[in-house]
Amino acid sequence: MSETYTASVVGGTGFTGGELLRLLAGHPNFEIKQATSRSKANKTVGYSHPNLRELDLRFSSPDDLESVDVLFAATPHGVSMEQIDEFDEHADTVVDLSADFRLNTAEQYEEWYDGHSAPEYLEESVYALPELTREQLPGADLIASGGCNAASTILGLKPLFDDGILSGDEQIVADVKVGSSEGGAGGGDASSHPERSGVVRPYAPTGHRHEAEIEQFLGVSLSFTVHAVDMTRGSSATCHVFPGEPVSKGDLWSAYRESYEEEPFVRLVAGGGGVYRYPEPKAVAGTNMAEIGFELDPGNKRLVAFSAIDNMMKGSAGQAIHGTNIALGLDETAGLDFQGLHPVGAP
Repeated sequence: MSETYTASVVGGTGFTGGELLRLLAGHPNFEIKQATSRSKANKTVGYSHPNLRELDLRFSSPDDLESVDVLFAATPHGVSMEQIDEFDEHADTVVDLSADFRLNTAEQYEEWYDGHSAPEYLEESVYALPELTREQLPGADLIASGGCNAASTILGLKPLFDDGILSGDEQIVADVKVGSSEGGAGGGDASSHPERSGVVRPYAPTGHRHEAEIEQFLGVSLSFTVHAVDMTRGSSATCHVFPGEPVSKGDLWSAYRESYEEEPFVRLVAGGGGVYRYPEPKAVAGTNMAEIGFELDPGNKRLVAFSAIDNMMKGSAGQAIHGTNIALGLDETAGLDFQGLHPVGAP
């Protein structure tokens, strides 16, 4: 447990790159050796991430990669697949936070993306969401951090499939609300404050690419819509499902507890008292926690499953660190113990 690993972050100036650097800086088992940026080479990390001003590190060019134990790639989609041979040469373990290695086959990338230039790596890649893939992660050499909207949706629905409440033939409608940080540091006009402020904007009514991950891991096709809303951090999924057989509150508590009672980063929030009766992105902002809940609508034979995560933590950097901890045989909660703040403003 006291072993120290060297780590680098490729693409360190983005929001997710900053979250990785923050987590690695506070991790008892990692020493940051390098953070790369083509546009900010030689500038301090604090230049891009003011919360990390005390970190004694400057960005270096990605053309000058150093050898490390673990390389985290926080690059846009399409970059890692082009550079995976180089990444693999410079690190024992590569952790990719883009979509480049999340899916199983080249055919899926042809359908959902623009193909894949390194399909030979897909078979060895392990999805980083430990609640799904914990048994596959130990010793993994290539780890793929999952999509935030996929993670929130999968976590909300998974116990229903684990327990047999759903078979996969039922109608499922997933509606996801996501914060502006999902668009990244260079999110463009749609992510600028005047355009984003106050909106509830459906930006992917159908055909969102994260559907592919949900279909892959739950084995189900669903109706999936994503809205951009006026918050910075968070992915909140509300899933409407219509089970074929009657289900009780007791059945649901049993199913969700069976799936998540031993999980260190999942807590159940299902209609208790107080203001925050159901999963809430504000309550998990900055943490690696997922809040999961449910409610029944007997009159319509409908079950509503809720989930809330921080899209940059449980949906990206935190998930990546969690998966890497398990892959290396470390305490899986190491570096991820921040409990969040209350009260806070918009996450």
